[in-house]
Amino acid sequence: MEPVSTDHVTAFRRFNRYFTRRIGVLDDHYLGQNRPLGEARLLFEIGDGMSLRELRTRLGLDAGYLSRMAKALQAQGMVTLSAHPEDTRLRMIELTPAGRVEVKEQNRRANVVVAGLLDGLSEPQQAELAGAMATAQRLLRLASITVALVDGAAPDARACLDGYAADIDERFPEGFDKDDLVRPHEVSGEAGAFFVAYEEDRPVGCGALRRLEPGVGEIRHVWVHPAARRLGLARRLLDALEQEAVARELTVVRLDTHAALTEAQAMYRACGYTAIPAYDDNVYASHWFEKRLAP
Repeated sequence: MEPVSTDHVTAFRRFNRYFTRRIGVLDDHYLGQNRPLGEARLLFEIGDGMSLRELRTRLGLDAGYLSRMAKALQAQGMVTLSAHPEDTRLRMIELTPAGRVEVKEQNRRANVVVAGLLDGLSEPQQAELAGAMATAQRLLRLASITVALVDGAAPDARACLDGYAADIDERFPEGFDKDDLVRPHEVSGEAGAFFVAYEEDRPVGCGALRRLEPGVGEIRHVWVHPAARRLGLARRLLDALEQEAVARELTVVRLDTHAALTEAQAMYRACGYTAIPAYDDNVYASHWFEKRLAP
């Protein structure tokens, strides 16, 4: 992967400084309310209630810092803390009536601030800005996702394959039999590799590589959770699998796909895969592809 451009880093930081100043992130009284942004964001994220563990993961907060903020909000009558009814190891946090009132007012004030910012733009300019922010969010989500090599028998690997199987079982007219999934030993150790994509510690995608013969590998089960689609993650997984194939001194990778998966076929062609005759007897396959890898 190429090093990040210093110009891009500078532009990112410049925008971040401007935007945080414009929306009042640096003010101890965010949106004119009597609390800093950290506490205001915490109240907003609680919603209908959740565990502190889930909240910590979502916001990327230190456990001690989150605990101190939660206790401060509890002392102010904004939240309640309790044990999970089914797992006493988990602490739950919920908004009180006063907390819900403050969040409602927070949303009202935030809407007023945003409307004020957009008011100076024409309708086409507002649409352009909204589109640019959607693109920025998509790319930032993709940047935050990690792709990790895991054992083919790992719980996250099997969970992703379960998701893959359920997904294509709905899409294939003939359904899908889970017995046709790769076995853990086929995609572990010397035989192959299995990658899982994680967003905020949750598995959201996978892909498998197995050795077919000397110098030839096969890519299987490239899948992205519906909530993480349209980010470019499938290509990221495919790239990780190809890099792993090169590291294993494979010069060719092959794959097959179903006629119903037209978006997958388009992606493979865009990534340099060419159609070849059938190389296997997969009953679900109608298209076969191959790509030669540069060492």
